[in-house]
Amino acid sequence: MLDRLFELTGRGTTVGREVRGGLTTFMAMAYIILLNPIILAGATDVTGARLSIAELTTSTALAAAISTLLMAFVGNAPFALAAGLGLNAVVAYQAAPHMTWPQAMGLVVLEGAVIIVLAVTGLRTLIMNAIPLALKHAISVGIGLFIALIGLVDAGFVARGTGTPVQLGATGHLTGWPVTLFCFGLLLMIVLYVRRTPAAILVSIAVTAVLAVVVNALVPVPAKEWGVVVPHMPESLVAAPSFGLVWQFDLFGGFARAGALTATVVLFTLVLSGFFDAMGTIIGVSDEAGLVDQVGRVPRLGRILTVDGVAGMIGGSVSASANTVFVESAAGVGEGARTGLASVVTGALLGLTLLFTPIAAVVPAAAAAPALVLVGALMMTQSKNVPWTDIELAVPAFLTIALMPFTYSITNGVGAGVISYTLIKAARGRFAEIPWLLWAVSLVFLAYFGIDALRALFG
Repeated sequence: MLDRLFELTGRGTTVGREVRGGLTTFMAMAYIILLNPIILAGATDVTGARLSIAELTTSTALAAAISTLLMAFVGNAPFALAAGLGLNAVVAYQAAPHMTWPQAMGLVVLEGAVIIVLAVTGLRTLIMNAIPLALKHAISVGIGLFIALIGLVDAGFVARGTGTPVQLGATGHLTGWPVTLFCFGLLLMIVLYVRRTPAAILVSIAVTAVLAVVVNALVPVPAKEWGVVVPHMPESLVAAPSFGLVWQFDLFGGFARAGALTATVVLFTLVLSGFFDAMGTIIGVSDEAGLVDQVGRVPRLGRILTVDGVAGMIGGSVSASANTVFVESAAGVGEGARTGLASVVTGALLGLTLLFTPIAAVVPAAAAAPALVLVGALMMTQSKNVPWTDIELAVPAFLTIALMPFTYSITNGVGAGVISYTLIKAARGRFAEIPWLLWAVSLVFLAYFGIDALRALFG
């Protein structure tokens, strides 16, 4: 039954690999259940109101569980969905200062609705298929570098420098137990992986998390060194969920409160970021999973994109910010996930965190971050598919790859690649090689990069 439902044999996978992949994805992304509430609760709306961390934790887990299970059964893809980093920052620091929290979440629901319209009409699929295959491979490589950088930063291995943008560790040297455990976990993961040990990534995360709990119990380590999650034995295994933020959204109130221009700019930013972040992630993770065909197309793409839009609406409706495909899904793919069965496992575990939130708070970044670094290295192998000797493709590919980690944004990398590709082809007089949709997408990205100038011009 599972084989028929999820096409396990057709995609060359097994139930065991899917379960391990789903567990690994959950371990790699569980931090969002704690991080998203911290980001949203750290801001105040126009009235000075703050959201409750307890209620945000419930909403984050609830939205992620529902969205991921939808992806499992509708999209049959190994993609987990949760509150998007970057999108929640837009809600907290771009929308909330001009409107109430329910009004800001109403814009998130509208963002999801717009994404659904683009997906159902086929326009989003057309845009994704219009992206040149070389750029799709570059997106995969860029995401690999991006998630590796996320892992290195979260673990404290890389930090903001005093005389340089980044440096090794917080002081220019590697210091502290969290960084030491990260290094141990990464080396253990690499050794287990190259020896083809089953569940290599998951085993390494579990072993390092246990060591982190032991170290934190024996050695006084400042909480800030661990990051968002401080490893410790939870006082209780069960915590009652709090659903106070569910359905607390005002669909169009933001336009009246903040003004049509401000609300439209926020909505535009949410749509664009959600659209292309998810597009880049879907292409990159699908490529790594071997689900992309010879012309760069992803199976069931229309369904996957529709679920992504529905997830955005779900996130807004429960005040968790917009949900989108999570790049940490690549960790599960690295462990063998190829179908929606892995997402069933991830979604079920996310649902369980509604009751067992204290357990989700056990795994620190030092234990989970090595998975992002290793998977980033694996995704770099897609660079061999970029025709580096063709300057018309090499430059857009390089900009796509470089700007994702350097600007901490998948959207920025995709935008730079699309604009430069279109410009180079036009400069060479090869207009027939530029799909009309790429012209339109390039103009949209130009507006995105120049949004402040447009706001000043028309504001």
